[in-house]
Amino acid sequence: MDWLQTLLWDPTSVAHIVCLYAFVISVGVLLGKIKIFGVSLGVTFVLFAGILMGHFGFTGETHILHFIREFGLILFVFCIGLQVGPSFFSSFKKGGMTLNMLAVAIVVLNIVVALSIYFIADGKVELPMMIGILYGAVTNTPGLGAAQEALNQIHYTGDPIALGYACAYPLGVVGIIGSIIAIRYIFRINLSKEESNLRSQENDMKHQPHMLHLEVRNESIDGKKLLQVKDFLGRPFVCSRIRHEGHVSIPNQDTEFHLGDQLFIVCSEEDAAAVTAFIGREIQVDWEKQDTPMVSRRILVTKSEINGRKLGSMHFRSMYGVNVTRVNRSGMDLFADPNLVLQVGDRVMVVGQQDAVDRVAGVLGNQLKRLDTPNIVTIFVGIFLGILLGSLPFAFPGMPTPVKLGLAGGPLVVAILIGRFGHKLKLVTYTTMSANLMLREIGIVLFLASVGIEAGEHFVQTVVDGDGLYYVGYGFLITVIPLLIVGIVARWYYKVNYFTLMGLIAGSTTDPPALAYSNQTAGNDAPSVGYSTVYPLTMFLRILAGQMILLTMM
Repeated sequence: MDWLQTLLWDPTSVAHIVCLYAFVISVGVLLGKIKIFGVSLGVTFVLFAGILMGHFGFTGETHILHFIREFGLILFVFCIGLQVGPSFFSSFKKGGMTLNMLAVAIVVLNIVVALSIYFIADGKVELPMMIGILYGAVTNTPGLGAAQEALNQIHYTGDPIALGYACAYPLGVVGIIGSIIAIRYIFRINLSKEESNLRSQENDMKHQPHMLHLEVRNESIDGKKLLQVKDFLGRPFVCSRIRHEGHVSIPNQDTEFHLGDQLFIVCSEEDAAAVTAFIGREIQVDWEKQDTPMVSRRILVTKSEINGRKLGSMHFRSMYGVNVTRVNRSGMDLFADPNLVLQVGDRVMVVGQQDAVDRVAGVLGNQLKRLDTPNIVTIFVGIFLGILLGSLPFAFPGMPTPVKLGLAGGPLVVAILIGRFGHKLKLVTYTTMSANLMLREIGIVLFLASVGIEAGEHFVQTVVDGDGLYYVGYGFLITVIPLLIVGIVARWYYKVNYFTLMGLIAGSTTDPPALAYSNQTAGNDAPSVGYSTVYPLTMFLRILAGQMILLTMM
């Protein structure tokens, strides 16, 4: 039975460590699916499964646990960065600026409340433990990992901050959802009215491509070429098809417009009225009845050499006799502006004759299997560069220790930059959502299992005999106070739609259970839009904030 003894208890055995992680992760994930009052803890239950196993003495060698913990964290934050990178900078535009400003206010107030409790407690709670409570209160696991990595830089040997995180996390989830409900009752919000207001706002949004069927009525453009008409109008549009004297063709920049011509035009929503007023009037046209067979087809960009090229530089009209009317990226239709940069994974809407469209498909790739193959080179080049960046010391006046982005911050920053600008370096950053989620989930469960196994030895003693109940109360205050303050300001002063506000609160705490509750309550995608708008900046700030506090105050 020596083999069983070794498998169960030998911390130096590879088989023991692998079995320990497999058991902790599988049990944690299964238990995390259990809903209590409609709310589940998700993969975070892996942390508690690890704590339980650590409490009963199941552990591994410290350096192995540290390696698995840090590698899992790197995988997780890098994949998050790749996902949010394309939308990170665009999230600051228009209404997104207000939502991000409110999210930053929540992050700042969380820190202010946590530090206030720390100073009022006057040494009863160590700063690292308070940072752990802070991250448990806002349910932000990557921030916990970054803070842990910062403590490693300064060789901290005190109590594991995961204890504070584990104490504050459960009530943190409850506090976030409770704040959403409280704001609803404070303002006596009528969900049906909010739904109606939301639809009115969506009708006012004018960034989507708009299709027009027009008849030329403006005598001033009679005999003028398409290029001249575009210059006169000063608004971008694509003329996909033209019917002249019963003959349908695909126009080029030298095609002349004549009175009575029928046009199929695609432009942005905001320019639709101006284009219609300038050219003529809207009509009903059956484009299927034509003498030259035309097809419109979505073609998938899969060739890496197309990645990063501008749409106008492809010369589809002059070289292949087709028009590109719009581009679908991540489920959103974009107007086919000549300056639009193509990326692998884009779906390009091409209109033209069948053989011409087939030739364009060959140029762009249009091979779905290519997208199923993960771009491993980009991922590991990014991780390598991220670790280099994270290891660079940045010295600031008045700070005793140079600041490093660390193993969490460095890969996150590089991943965001690669996700947004990687095409300029000919890096294919496209990864299927399933592949991204798989890597993220593997990374986070490895990290949580490692943290739990390490913290388990002291957890019960901390909660029962120590200040664990105080940690729970501190965490609840850190959660609720900022959310109620900013939520009331957002609703009362900025008139933020309640459904969007639900997503803002969930996104500012990066809390999936709160988002799930919001989506279920709203019955529309407004909470998801609000969540995704503030998530990139919030995640970035959460990961860096704890490190900065620890390195400046310890």
